Amino acid sequence: MVSALALAFYLAKTTETEEVFVPVLNIKRSELPLRGDNVFFLQKIHIPESLLIFRDEIDLHALHQAGQLTLILVDHHVLPKSDAALEEAVAEVLDHRPIDQKHCPPCHVSVELVGSCATLVTERILQGAPEILDRQTAALLHGTIILDCVNMDLKVGKATLKDIEYVEKLEALFPDLPRRNDIFDSLQKAKFDVSGLTTEQMLRKDQKTISRQGTKVAISAIYMDLEVFLQRSGLIADLHALCQAHSYDALVAMTIFFNTHNEPVRQLAVFCPHAALRMTICGVLERSHSPSLKLTPAPSIHPNLQAYLQGNTQVSRKKLLPLLQEALSAYFDSMKIPSGQPETVGVSREQADKELDRAGNSLISGLSQDDEEPPLPPTPMNSLVDECPLDQGLPKFSAEVIFEKCSQISLSESTTASLSKK
Repeated sequence: MVSALALAFYLAKTTETEEVFVPVLNIKRSELPLRGDNVFFLQKIHIPESLLIFRDEIDLHALHQAGQLTLILVDHHVLPKSDAALEEAVAEVLDHRPIDQKHCPPCHVSVELVGSCATLVTERILQGAPEILDRQTAALLHGTIILDCVNMDLKVGKATLKDIEYVEKLEALFPDLPRRNDIFDSLQKAKFDVSGLTTEQMLRKDQKTISRQGTKVAISAIYMDLEVFLQRSGLIADLHALCQAHSYDALVAMTIFFNTHNEPVRQLAVFCPHAALRMTICGVLERSHSPSLKLTPAPSIHPNLQAYLQGNTQVSRKKLLPLLQEALSAYFDSMKIPSGQPETVGVSREQADKELDRAGNSLISGLSQDDEEPPLPPTPMNSLVDECPLDQGLPKFSAEVIFEKCSQISLSESTTASLSKK
């Protein structure tokens, strides 16, 4: 949101044409309360919500049909299916994550793998027109970079040298900006504050969905202790209702909170009314070695729900998604039981056949995004839930390795040339 606001401000101040630059926040206005850190930060910087424009308040398709729309995608580069017709209106992409070449619009793409897209916006402003930068915009950019980069903590590894450089430049230009610790602590607290949200809001706040052959599995990030979450009143009924409303066959919740030593704690809960699918998902997660989740089963409050303490806190939701894909593949493979072979433990053949029939209604196979549009844009890779591409540092290349690669290329070209002559 801050990247969109700040870039639109810069373009409005520096473009001499009659174009109107409008920052459109890519969620419905009713969903803003789910972004606690955004709500808190905008109030702190004195930007009234009434001034913001949300996706459900502007008809981009009508503007496009009238030939009056040019889009710049900020902090993402993949349009949802419902916006496929707008791709030809995209003039530029400014993002900080690896590009998906299959879905990226054919336009000018500016991508750099930094910790925060706000860093790239700050760079553009300070290089293009530093005189327009006021304290309010600087505070928005400064706080966002600090939150995205986990307070510039080198041990965490989110911040790159460019992130650090532009935070320092903002602080030099505006010495009265809040202290890094203060702004990070307040935004972090607001980000993880789920008080007042319903169970559905908590689960839909930060959720991704995968599907295979009509079987859908949702995975949600929840910012609280799993034990506290499982004690919510009417939880099982709420989980059933959510799955029924959105046609989810299984729901995986990954909770994350910080202990008294400020260390992350991750826990998992698998809710699935279908015994065969639940057993398959749990089995794949428990037996996984690459990565190993180091799961310890926790007491369950219901037969359809299995809870775990996740010993390996380095396994984020991003790393969990391929395991869920593997579980879906294993689930469908287990349904193809040859005649005379033992049945699935604890599940009757009749029940398994019913589940296969239900799951096989769709002809679509493989990992795919949910057909319905998610309520919120994908979680940025620099969040505490999903890792940054630079978490493990830059690739290590020595002079010897580079020399060896060049030698191999030269040898290959020499061999090819020799064969051609023959």
